[in-house]
Amino acid sequence: MSKNLVIVESPAKAKTIEKYLGQDYTVKSSYGHVRDLPKGNNAVDVEHGFQPVYEISSDKKQVVQELKKLSKSAETVWLATDDDREGEAISWHLMEALGLKQENTKRIVFREITKNAILNAITAPRGIDLDLVNAQQARRVLDRLVGFELSPILWKKIKAGLSAGRVQSVAVRLVVEREREIDSFKPESSYKVSAVFDLGGGKKLQAELPKKFAAEKEALEFLESCKGAAYTIADLKTKPGKRSPAAPFTTSTLQQEASRKLGFPVSLTMSVAQKLYEAGHITYMRTDSVNLSDEATASASAEINASFGEEFIQTRKFKTKSKSAQEAHEAIRPTNFAQHELSGDSREAKLYDLIWKRTIASQMADAKLEKTTATINISSSPEAFVATGEVIKFEGFLKVYIESTDDEDEEEQKGMLPPLEVGQVLSLDFINAVQRFSRPAPRFTEASLVKKLEEMGIGRPSTYAPTISTIQKRDYVVKETRDGKEREYIAMSLENDQVSKEVKTEIYGAEKNKMFPTNTGMIVNDFLVKYFQDIVDYSFTAQVEEQFDQIANGKIQWADMIKGFYDSFHETVEATSEVDRADVSSARELGVDPATGKKIFVRLGRFGPIAQIGETVEDSDEKPVYASLRKGQYIESITLEEALELFKLPRTVGTFEDKDIVAAIGRFGPYLRHDGKFVSLGKEYSPETVDEETAIELIKAKRIADANKIVKTFDEDADLQILNGRWGPYISYKKKNFKIPKGTEAKELSYDECVKLMEATPEKKKTTKKKTTTKKAATKK
Repeated sequence: MSKNLVIVESPAKAKTIEKYLGQDYTVKSSYGHVRDLPKGNNAVDVEHGFQPVYEISSDKKQVVQELKKLSKSAETVWLATDDDREGEAISWHLMEALGLKQENTKRIVFREITKNAILNAITAPRGIDLDLVNAQQARRVLDRLVGFELSPILWKKIKAGLSAGRVQSVAVRLVVEREREIDSFKPESSYKVSAVFDLGGGKKLQAELPKKFAAEKEALEFLESCKGAAYTIADLKTKPGKRSPAAPFTTSTLQQEASRKLGFPVSLTMSVAQKLYEAGHITYMRTDSVNLSDEATASASAEINASFGEEFIQTRKFKTKSKSAQEAHEAIRPTNFAQHELSGDSREAKLYDLIWKRTIASQMADAKLEKTTATINISSSPEAFVATGEVIKFEGFLKVYIESTDDEDEEEQKGMLPPLEVGQVLSLDFINAVQRFSRPAPRFTEASLVKKLEEMGIGRPSTYAPTISTIQKRDYVVKETRDGKEREYIAMSLENDQVSKEVKTEIYGAEKNKMFPTNTGMIVNDFLVKYFQDIVDYSFTAQVEEQFDQIANGKIQWADMIKGFYDSFHETVEATSEVDRADVSSARELGVDPATGKKIFVRLGRFGPIAQIGETVEDSDEKPVYASLRKGQYIESITLEEALELFKLPRTVGTFEDKDIVAAIGRFGPYLRHDGKFVSLGKEYSPETVDEETAIELIKAKRIADANKIVKTFDEDADLQILNGRWGPYISYKKKNFKIPKGTEAKELSYDECVKLMEATPEKKKTTKKKTTTKKAATKK
């Protein structure tokens, strides 16, 4: 057995570190946390200083047993978990669970997995920082108390299975409030005026009027005034300008830029970054610091000099805006700047490329520009057109990287203006005056929601991705792409001294991968805002984060901080239990059904939002009629007319092979049902208008597609099939799917070979939900 046992969180990290240490070191993984709070109401002893009661997780008992055995035979145990609160807590839990002794246990930290970093860490060990551990414990305990006491209230008052959390509920509130802001927004129109001048020789000059006209009449009057006018270059101004690079990546800015440039969801960015870190390619990916070490800036400068030349170097020190950021930590950067790209996994290669370029650009010279502005006088009007151009005189950092933005109105890069002279007379091609509409604040993307949370001081680098994932898993928020709506706009033009007007149509409001609140999310949010203001209060939640930071810095006691929060929170829980469920009902009466004279309601049902005609009457066989709300319809804003449309489905379209064809809308969109089988209508056809002939064609086409899906069947067992899937052939048996190894010819597989492949596939672990009581929260009796 080796003299030294090194324990890290992940097998990938262990594998990388093992390469750098000699034979005297054994590196093992704890596979994350080995202890956690148990489920149920005995997790936190509220009456005795909020002491958490930990237990070794059932799936970690064997890991703990093995590590215990190894640690007993090692002379020194090195705890090498991540250099943050979570990593510190994992080390502390390992020390407790393994019964390690302080005299032969050493804590080492590093922000990158390179040979130098590991060897340097071993020369400078320390003890476990209990302040950091307590900050993590405080977060865990507080979040457990909130979730455990608040969730049962939501079950009783709104709907079973709901949950609430301190940070997640604030994130949902942001999405809900943004949706309502958009819904209540009244667009205002104005007229944007632009002109194109012919300079001869195939050259054109584009210019705009700096002001916009509020009304059609004003825009029309301006066009009329330009009839027969002369256009002259009145002024030419050229100014030097510069652009500076963005700071190196923090967790938040990496998530934002990977979303904008690569289309990565936040959770994917973090999982790919984790792999890059554990393989030793980048520094630690959870950080809110933009600082680079002196060694890093020197390495970056050397690489810039070698690749682009000395004139491209400009060493910078960036200062983090966040008050809580730890400047001793570094931004996310490559560990080896000489490695420009990675081979292998395409997602890892793309994210590494982004990190390399961003870091290198941050140490490169400013881009030098020359901005030219031409003012064009109109002889018949006091207004003047303005044409602008931009020339890059020295690329600087732009040679490597340009930062993206979330601004949907961002103008395109201006090009160079053609040669012009003051006094030059221009020949007008045409002037356009086009109606444009103001737009509300945009809906959040995953990344822009993270940015907003960070700006408000809510959450920390380790919490962004889990928060965004949780609010979607809970079905409080959905990430969707939605079609836009059609609207008319007015376009006027002056050409050949003739003014014309045309009414055109455009699609507006189309959304791609944006965050929308669900009806459940809105109802839960409104309940929390009304009865638990602190939980969803932005400044209060930010203050709690600051208190966690103070605990980490040893300035306040974590139990005192929890007590200050819990006492008033628990009183509110007790008071809210007395609130009548009817007072927080989501039901809304819309009016009366013209056909039956019965009332129409919308409310949150067991499986989602529904519309309902009539009410349940005791001792009566007559029951209400229900219809599900469609995607994008909200309980709080749906109209009576829109609700009545819902009851037109399901609709019998016709018959085929003596069986009815029924059109309806389901969980996955509009569909046809025929002979117990379902055919998607997609976006092309509407369930309200699809005709019998089209429906029959779609059913036949689906049958052909299904027939092509079957690769092979077996006489020995009709349930066993080889099917063609999205990622190639696979074995299907009684609603379970099994992979076929690469290089195996699916058609050639025998029945026995299929059975062997199925038997060799490990069983997926079943997750069972334990029943939770609604006793006084988390109190150990």
